[in-house]
Amino acid sequence: MTRTDPADVPRPHAKLHFGVFFQGVNYWTIWSDPASGSQISPESYRRVAQTAERGLFDAFFLGEGLRLREVGGRIHDLDVAGRPDAITQLSALAAVTDRIGLVSTTNTTFNEPADLARRLSGLDLLSAGRAGWNVVTTDNAWTGENFRRGGYLDHADRYRRAEQFLAAARAIWDAWPAAAPVRIRSEQFSIDVTPTLPRSRQGHPVIFQAGDSGEGRDFAARNADVIFSAHGTDFDDALAFADDIRARLRTAGRPEDDLRILPGTSIVVGATAAEAEEKAAWVRREQITPATALAQAGLLWNLDLSDHDPDGPLPKEDPRPQDTSGAFGAARVADAEAVIAQWRAAADANGWSLRETVIHLGQRARGHVGTPQALADKFAHFVRHGAIDGFNISPYLVPHGLDDIVDLLVPALQERGLYRTEYTGTTLREHLGLRIS
Repeated sequence: MTRTDPADVPRPHAKLHFGVFFQGVNYWTIWSDPASGSQISPESYRRVAQTAERGLFDAFFLGEGLRLREVGGRIHDLDVAGRPDAITQLSALAAVTDRIGLVSTTNTTFNEPADLARRLSGLDLLSAGRAGWNVVTTDNAWTGENFRRGGYLDHADRYRRAEQFLAAARAIWDAWPAAAPVRIRSEQFSIDVTPTLPRSRQGHPVIFQAGDSGEGRDFAARNADVIFSAHGTDFDDALAFADDIRARLRTAGRPEDDLRILPGTSIVVGATAAEAEEKAAWVRREQITPATALAQAGLLWNLDLSDHDPDGPLPKEDPRPQDTSGAFGAARVADAEAVIAQWRAAADANGWSLRETVIHLGQRARGHVGTPQALADKFAHFVRHGAIDGFNISPYLVPHGLDDIVDLLVPALQERGLYRTEYTGTTLREHLGLRIS
């Protein structure tokens, strides 16, 4: 790590912010464990949100699922089979929580500004200023089949639509209290609407954004209050990302402290370093089930490997050319042949099976493992040297995956003055230290 001189700490009094990311559509959650609960039961949402609030988290962050995921034109059978509408679910959680922010992942590709602006205003008012909106741009054709428009948008078109969508929503929110008609004409929209809801005590819902491309980073620098990144495991990588975002903020004419950086992460806590590492190894093995290993390798080879033995060797077949259209929404690899060569070399050297290879090499290292004290020291370095403002945590078990973080890690952070000991505000903007919009 760099910038370790105690005399060179740019943010000596910075506090760490936590959110919880209830994903659903993923393989990170260990579904097979006896302690794992339903991914769609209202009780699971309530338990996670209330545990996070007990731990003084800033926000409960809900992923979106408009349609069952497909890979290669077929239903991907390793995901949750259903999901409540995000704003409906968060409205229910507003009634059983008091302070924690409630963030809806809602896309701009298949919604319309006047309708979504009103629904988000409703959540913001119902929760007394705790609403947030994670602005996403759906990129796949199979989701589009659920909508009149159909199809999918090219990458650049998605961001153009998203920016015009967000500008329209803000114009609608800002039209109160005059409640004058809002008329918007743009490349994407033709809108005539009279607002029917007042602003909440935080002004607008807090805007989150998670794009990592150049267009996504520029969009966040111009529009977002919080950026949800994948750069939160390695300190130098996180700092480089944060410095890049701050440069883009300056270019956009915004102060450097006008946006919070909350990388997504997982956290495994143990009483000793050895216990933490043992638990992390168990988590990774349980996450990569035999079926998941075959699916992950199948994406890399671009082949259906369901008839292969996950405890046998890697496929002998050559990979098929990767689909780069984005039509199926599957993560593709830029140089699959080079990655496969690396996998084969590592598997041969270590005697790994297909599944063991995916466990060790299938995804970039993600997350943090350690004792509460070691993690608190590590996070202090991250946040006080400007690499992050906090983390959006994906628990590996639902609904109990936050318990160790709240009961063990949070007190260690508080002992170092790194984490709040009580909520000092009532709105999501106040939790994050953001200006009222």
